[in-house]
Amino acid sequence: MGNRGMEELIPLVNKLQDAFSSIGQSCHLDLPQIAVVGGQSAGKSSVLENFVGRDFLPRGSGIVTRRPLILQLIFSKTEYAEFLHCKSKKFTDFDEVRQEIEAETDRVTGTNKGISPVPINLRVYSPHVLNLTLIDLPGITKVPVGDQPMDIEYQIRDMILQFISKESSLILAVTPANMDLANSDALKMAKEVDPQGLRTIGVITKLDLMDEGTDARDVLENKLLPLRRGYIGVVNRSQKDIDGKKDIRAALGAERKFFLSHPAYRHIADRMGTPHLQKTLNQQLTNHIRESLPALRSKLQSQLLSLEKEVEEYKNFRPDDPTRKTKALLQMVQQFGVDFEKRIEGSGDQVDTLELSGGARINRIFHERFPFELVKMEFDEKDLRREISYAIKNIHGVRTGLFTPDMAFEAIVKKQIVKLKEPSLKCVDLVVSELATVIKKCAEKLGSYPRLREETERIVTTYIREREGRTKDQILLLIDIELSYINTNHEDFIGFANAQQRSTQLNKKRAVPNQVIRKGWLTINNISLMKGGSKEYWFVLTAESLSWYKDEEEKEKKYMLPLDNLKIRDVEKGFMSTKHIFAIFNTEQRNVYKDLRQIELACDSQEDVDSWKASFLRAGVYPEKDQAENEDGAQENTFSMDPQLERQVETIRNLVDSYVRIINKSIRDLMPKTIMHLMINNTKAFIHSELLAYLYSSADQSSLMEESADQAQRREDMLRMYHALKEALNIIGDISTSTVSTPVPPPVDDTWLQSSSSRHSPTPQHRPPASVPPPGRPPAVRGPTPGPPLIPVPVGVAASFVAPPIPSRPGPQNVFTNNDPFSAPPQIPSRPARIPPGIPPGVPSRRPPAAPNRPTIIRPAEPSLLD
Repeated sequence: MGNRGMEELIPLVNKLQDAFSSIGQSCHLDLPQIAVVGGQSAGKSSVLENFVGRDFLPRGSGIVTRRPLILQLIFSKTEYAEFLHCKSKKFTDFDEVRQEIEAETDRVTGTNKGISPVPINLRVYSPHVLNLTLIDLPGITKVPVGDQPMDIEYQIRDMILQFISKESSLILAVTPANMDLANSDALKMAKEVDPQGLRTIGVITKLDLMDEGTDARDVLENKLLPLRRGYIGVVNRSQKDIDGKKDIRAALGAERKFFLSHPAYRHIADRMGTPHLQKTLNQQLTNHIRESLPALRSKLQSQLLSLEKEVEEYKNFRPDDPTRKTKALLQMVQQFGVDFEKRIEGSGDQVDTLELSGGARINRIFHERFPFELVKMEFDEKDLRREISYAIKNIHGVRTGLFTPDMAFEAIVKKQIVKLKEPSLKCVDLVVSELATVIKKCAEKLGSYPRLREETERIVTTYIREREGRTKDQILLLIDIELSYINTNHEDFIGFANAQQRSTQLNKKRAVPNQVIRKGWLTINNISLMKGGSKEYWFVLTAESLSWYKDEEEKEKKYMLPLDNLKIRDVEKGFMSTKHIFAIFNTEQRNVYKDLRQIELACDSQEDVDSWKASFLRAGVYPEKDQAENEDGAQENTFSMDPQLERQVETIRNLVDSYVRIINKSIRDLMPKTIMHLMINNTKAFIHSELLAYLYSSADQSSLMEESADQAQRREDMLRMYHALKEALNIIGDISTSTVSTPVPPPVDDTWLQSSSSRHSPTPQHRPPASVPPPGRPPAVRGPTPGPPLIPVPVGVAASFVAPPIPSRPGPQNVFTNNDPFSAPPQIPSRPARIPPGIPPGVPSRRPPAAPNRPTIIRPAEPSLLD
């Protein structure tokens, strides 16, 4: 192929691809696509063809490219081409490729100059290309010919903009040298989609076809009508060369000879020609690859960091170490104990941010679930009063009692205390379940050794079950102790006198009226579809009311519901519903919200439901009783309506309520302490001091530390991945040091692209070799001219050619020239003194230095300037 720069990039990209393939990933470099834009017969296809280094595109006069050609270059070990419209055929002869492009164009557009926006997709597979996309676009035209539509100009414009608007495309704005650059539609369209000029490179073609005595030196030096990335001149093969089968290599030699021999271009010959264009585009590809490296490096480093933590585990398991199994066993048992303690006591490292776990869940059992179970016993008011009534009557027997019997109080209190056994034992069961979960989580790190994990789980779980029995015995003992003596002299007990004056409502009065108990999101589930359907709100529960808002900012309140006469009941979730639901209703059969007798509130999990219920209990909203109302009414009718009995029932009810509160407070305090002491703390001590001895006695060390086949394979894969990642990072580092990224050129004054062409010269490329100063310009402004053309001229004058009058040249040029004002004449042939007619004011002219053999008519003011 003819593009050596691209061939040098291929090994770098292949190294990256291989490095990523070794870790099972793909390297997405997404190299930019290159689009050529220009007028008809500007040489677009030839420029694109020279970049690839193959003859495969149709050329000729007039409109030859009549459909967009999307050329995908794909790196492959074999070289062939295929079209999307005939995938089954592989082309190895590129002359056939050209013929197929012409035939496919004619099939869609006809043979009479018609155009079509439907692209031709061509893929070229070769070992000499990068994975790139090149786009050959139809030339810009304004006058329809043949079968072309009347709006041909706008159709082609829209077609071109569709491709060059993408940020990932490089734009080659091709303009022939024998055309007015200020009227270049290619540059104008590139400016529309790339106003900063970061993606646009100007390409000047047909430099060998300019009129004798004219050249495009000012344009190619980026001084006249500048672009940010400048211009590159190329000399393509003529139609005669193409017909004569002149290959690209010979054409490149002729092109280089032209630039070296032409007096206007020889000093910039190293920055002209197709090889320099290839080098510039290849450098853009290099820049893109280098810009992609930081993201790739960051991705690899994050993976390496995550692997290092796992690889760290394997550093102690060296097969050649005879004491490896003993070390591993000791370390794993110690780590198991540390993990268990961290999960129970809490730790700052490896915090679970998705759900509660370990000690946090046990804390929730202690302070939410267990109090909830205790309070549930207090709500059954009618049953309690009925039991008190029966107790009073049975104690009096056949007599009519005059005083309230204290034995009734004691009997009812003991019955209430016995009820504490069930929730207390349930609390122990919940804690045991959580401990078993913690053990399983901690044992996951022992997965490398299945037998060790199994034995550890069995031994610790067995110990927890043993401690469970002792803990339950201790809790039952606590309750029996409470039953053994009813202490009516307790400082918090209200006493008989206060009990007679206390009412039920006063007893249930909330301590802190405005205390916020809970906030959170809940869904009102039973709003009809006609009224908007289920909707989520931000709920705020206080000691007196339940309010809900539009969002957590609590600015737009939707409703406030007082808690008086409210109760909670469970609701079965629907067949298709994933939510867990409970309901709030009014015991006096009133509507709770609008026309709803109850509000169904939905949560995402049963744990949330239980937590909300516990919060409602703290606010004095109790669950609904299980017995039906009519059954209660039937039994209520058996009560005596004796006022004296009613007073006695009320008194004992208040006494029982006061004493049960004391017992509940004591149990709520002692339960967590008992469970922590007898179960959790003992389990921690057992793991730290006795687990290792139990493991040694339960099985042989060799069998305990036998590694699973899956784990051995996993370790090998992990180490291989670890080393592959390191190798990939080294390759990226090598590419970073072996390639050079060119900085983006500084902005230039390209306002000429936005102004009308009437402000510029009709032939800005044509530059006479010498001319008189434009009329109206002071002679002193010009200053001495630069030295011989072989010396590059400073680029500081580019911005002075925007519009007439021309400002003075910068001072450094004068200093540069005045170093030797009487230097010898240049060693190259002088340019002709022919002055083309019609040079308007405002066009800069560059003159060679003054010399004795020049005619004085050309520079009449020269002697005065030198003086």
